[in-house]
Amino acid sequence: MTTILLADDHSVLRSGLKLLLESQPDFRVIGEASSGLETLELAGRLQPDLILLDLSMPGLGGLDALPALNKTCPSAKILVLTMHDDPQYLRAALKNGAAGYVLKKAADAELISAIRAVLRGEMYVHPSLTRTLLDEMLPKPQTAPDAWETLSEREREALRLVALGYTSAEIAERLSLSAKTVETYRARGMEKLGLPNRAALVRFALQKGILGE
Repeated sequence: MTTILLADDHSVLRSGLKLLLESQPDFRVIGEASSGLETLELAGRLQPDLILLDLSMPGLGGLDALPALNKTCPSAKILVLTMHDDPQYLRAALKNGAAGYVLKKAADAELISAIRAVLRGEMYVHPSLTRTLLDEMLPKPQTAPDAWETLSEREREALRLVALGYTSAEIAERLSLSAKTVETYRARGMEKLGLPNRAALVRFALQKGILGE
């Protein structure tokens, strides 16, 4: 038999939850609390297997009560049942020791599933908030820098003119450089872009749309 403590300041909701939970043959509600302080007192005295905890209660709120509950009743699993779908509340609840997080709008079957999950030692998070956790846990993809943007301004000018068909001498005259310097810019730019010849450069320039700049 799994013993449960209900902590919510709405008596009507507690009554409904008690009926739902005790419809399960292996669940028994052994206490009801309407404030954070009362939750701490009952948890310490009754030592339930599971605490169904609301976050918004008068006086000591559920979030503030969580660390103390884990000390007062270390063997209990704490499942937050709340109206707050803000990811900040989710993060704070999990950080402070909650084993799961369910929204009050959840269907009855989902609440029962969540309770059984945390009793098995699993973490349960309401599906609408799971994406938030995954986004924070997964490494952020590293965006590769645009190869064209890594070139210097002179390298870009020289390569654009090469792609347009200008010779090194013509480019040197247009940019007021020596032909040798133009060749240096051309070779260095082609190397940075990983382009083997002028044909590859022209294809690259067409794809980038830089010939008309």
